[in-house]
Amino acid sequence: MTDRPATDTRTGGPAVVGTKPGDRQPADVRHSDLAIGIDFGGSGIKGAVVDIRTGQLVGDRLRIATPQPSVPRDVVAVTDELVRRLVAPWDPIQGDVFPVGVGLPAAIRDGVTLTAANIDPAWIGFAAERELELATHRIVAVGNDADVAGLAEIRFGAGRYQRGLVMVLTIGTGIGTALFIDGRLVPNTELGHLEIRGHDAEERAAESARERLGLGWREWAAGFDEFLHELERLFWPDLFILGGGASKRADNYLSYLTVKTPIAIAILRNNAGIVGGALIAHERRVRATVAAAGEPVP
Repeated sequence: MTDRPATDTRTGGPAVVGTKPGDRQPADVRHSDLAIGIDFGGSGIKGAVVDIRTGQLVGDRLRIATPQPSVPRDVVAVTDELVRRLVAPWDPIQGDVFPVGVGLPAAIRDGVTLTAANIDPAWIGFAAERELELATHRIVAVGNDADVAGLAEIRFGAGRYQRGLVMVLTIGTGIGTALFIDGRLVPNTELGHLEIRGHDAEERAAESARERLGLGWREWAAGFDEFLHELERLFWPDLFILGGGASKRADNYLSYLTVKTPIAIAILRNNAGIVGGALIAHERRVRATVAAAGEPVP
């Protein structure tokens, strides 16, 4: 990804924009196939327009630093800023109807955030979907960030065509988990919080734990392997897919893992949350269209 500087008009600070080689340009796509994906992380909020048929980004990817503290009103404002910038290349008649999907680091039910993992506790009980729709004036869908990234990996990445029980693990500040059975998501699993030897698994198995504890790759892999064995004992998955920051350096630790379950490395990497966000946005738009026509909502 190559980046070029831009200005965040809300804060006056720098934003980063980039175009991924091989991604499509606005003139190459059907506008009805486009949706906006937003990935809300602890350090940055990234977004792009996505062709939901292919999973490709269309045009620029934009990143703005996550507000500190990451209270809901400020994150909503940044998200609105990202959306307005992302649709700028399109005629308003086209761009104003793109739906938005946002991956949030929280368990979510009916558009409301129920937890706050590594973000401000003000998110607990926040009607995120409703407030984002009011701010952006368009259809919005929200989902747990690991679920959203996992959906992209199942649809377009390492989980494509995989049957049975697949577990996608995003290894970063914490450990996000997404559980799929024959391609269908079981939401909000939060298995990174499984208790192992009296502590949350992610306290030792997340990538941030390796850095915090000063562990070498072999030492860190021992704790991560213990976590995988516990998942294997409880769920007997057919495949683990490893994503997140630690997946970029998988060659440093894969040889130390001893679980019997096959392991694949995520393909979409940093774009998984964006692509998955666009997918849930498109699905929300389809449901809204069906409901408006008076037909049963799937």
